[in-house]
Amino acid sequence: MTKIFNESGKRKTAIARATIKKGVGKVTVNKKPLEILEPELARLKISEPLLVAGDVALGIDVDVNVKGGGVMGQADAVRTAIARGLIKWTADEKLKSLFLEYDRNFLISDARQKEPKKVGGPGARAKYQKSYR
Repeated sequence: MTKIFNESGKRKTAIARATIKKGVGKVTVNKKPLEILEPELARLKISEPLLVAGDVALGIDVDVNVKGGGVMGQADAVRTAIARGLIKWTADEKLKSLFLEYDRNFLISDARQKEPKKVGGPGARAKYQKSYR
């Protein structure tokens, strides 16, 4: 029986579901290898938990499905899902404290959402300008 773990991460409206299993160390996001993911900033953000974990991440395969939101919201959701999965895989308190010390958003999803737009303006708080001339 192989050990497989599923974890999820959220950011704004993006939801990522990561499947972690024993393998050769490949990471795929929406069936694309991490190495060819664009933009580069999102790729670096996603690979952060793997770099912080070090040797722990070498013998596992990570497959992530992500949908909703924008590019960076998806990247944040993916990194949270990967970090949570790594902790579940290792069951290591040291790794958990290392992640929390490095960046709290590795393990805790950022719950902030966009404020809804109201009537009478172009956005949530801004109002249309008026002139009496």
